[in-house]
Amino acid sequence: MRAIIVKAPGGPEALQEADLPEPVPGRGQVRIRVAAAAVNPVDVGVRAGAMTANGLMPRPGEPGAREAFGLGWDVAGTVDAVGPDVEHLAVGDEVFALKDRLDVPSGTHAEAVVLDADAVAQAPRSVDAVHAATVPLNGLTALQALDLLDLPPGAAVLVTGAAGAVGGYAVELAVQRGLRVVATASAGDEALVRSFGAEHFVPRGAHLGDAVRQIVPGGVDGALDAAVTGLEVLEAVRSGGAFVAVLGGDAVPPPLRGIRVENVWVRADATQLAHLAALVDAGRLTPRVARTLPLSKAAEAHRLMEQGGLRGRLVLTP
Repeated sequence: MRAIIVKAPGGPEALQEADLPEPVPGRGQVRIRVAAAAVNPVDVGVRAGAMTANGLMPRPGEPGAREAFGLGWDVAGTVDAVGPDVEHLAVGDEVFALKDRLDVPSGTHAEAVVLDADAVAQAPRSVDAVHAATVPLNGLTALQALDLLDLPPGAAVLVTGAAGAVGGYAVELAVQRGLRVVATASAGDEALVRSFGAEHFVPRGAHLGDAVRQIVPGGVDGALDAAVTGLEVLEAVRSGGAFVAVLGGDAVPPPLRGIRVENVWVRADATQLAHLAALVDAGRLTPRVARTLPLSKAAEAHRLMEQGGLRGRLVLTP
């Protein structure tokens, strides 16, 4: 099968299209024939070597390092093989899923992928595979970040990067929890962000702490930092509030003023995926596609991702 791999971290030119053996599902696993697979910032980071630099993957040449590793987390497609002890999935099921392991010989940017069944759920019925493929990583990140914030209905939450994939889903999911959303994004995205349900909007570039406190005296109860802004966002949170970062490292500020600071490490969860699918089918979660490209154009997708300014996800279609 065709798959996109990286042998040594680098620029988009480091991506190679390889012919790999067809994967075979083991106990508790299924094989998915890939119809669509989104490209995410984490794919760019893995390709560029950020994960090896942070100690999350072995460096090339280190003991245990692979000769090549695969890319791609999101996938939508059709189950075409089922291993033993799989009960809720069958050959022919239209599914979507999350591959949440970094160090793998091939990921979802391939013609087929084998995943644990508990990472796979029935796909939304109301959208095509291209749109479904934009949901798992970003939808689960937003959902699990809101779970970490653990705010009661009526609380005020700040969502940064609210026009992006994680931020957009976070706004919609927060509103459904009865939270009052203050959102920040570029000024030109205000109408889009308000369409997701944000009650208040702060344009990017304003002093965030001051601007938010003019809307919510004392500061918001919690913040979901999808834009990876860090310390600036903490200034908008009340003392004793909560903060969740979607990346580690410098994106996680110190817990000043008694603020509980968390980092969401997304995990695959079939039950939560099924919940997100139901929300998509109910029109309460909005998948957005920036552009589709063939698998062979993976390097172009990475270049477009690095240029920024996308609204929605790039999706590869084998």
